[in-house]
Amino acid sequence: MARPRSPKGRARVAHARLAEAYPGSAVELCALDHRDPYELLVATILSAQCTDERVNQVTPALFARYPTPGDLAGADPAEVEELIRPTGFFRNKARSLLGMAHAVDTRFDGEVPGRMADLVSLPGVGRKTANVIRSVAMGLPGLPVDTHVGRLSRRLDLTQETDPVRVEKVLDTMVPAGERGLFSLRLILHGRAVCRARSPRCGECVLADICPSAGQVT
Repeated sequence: MARPRSPKGRARVAHARLAEAYPGSAVELCALDHRDPYELLVATILSAQCTDERVNQVTPALFARYPTPGDLAGADPAEVEELIRPTGFFRNKARSLLGMAHAVDTRFDGEVPGRMADLVSLPGVGRKTANVIRSVAMGLPGLPVDTHVGRLSRRLDLTQETDPVRVEKVLDTMVPAGERGLFSLRLILHGRAVCRARSPRCGECVLADICPSAGQVT
């Protein structure tokens, strides 16, 4: 095939090829185990500077003990800290979880809100986390930008922006609204498995023939 000449063209081809390489829905592609927006919000807060695998080991007991935002809002901080200790930074995370749960319970009648402005008003919730909740748990447009998404976007020369919000805004113009979350999840999976920060596996990459950085990163 002809090599795409524009960033938007590369994004379109990358999106199609990654969909074949990493099939599935957003829920299926998300590495954090959850059953609803509340559980995904808790798990995403816990995932900061922690592996998804470790979070998934901790959350079953946490969700069994506090199945709703109202339950978590009234929790003993020390008990929450002990349950989430393996995820690291457990005191800060416990404060964020309790603050988030109280806000959801009192301001939003116990339902995790879907509006970006409402989500980022919750303690411990930034734009990336809000986009995860919107795109994975709610089926709404949202393109989370983490280190993998940023790195692959620059290697593919979709953008040279380094600020996550600016990267998000650029990618939003290249991907249909309903598929932005899927694009992000697939970039993350590809970044973990193939396009690693160090020693990327360009010889195994389904995007190598359209990637301006192929074979140039060591």
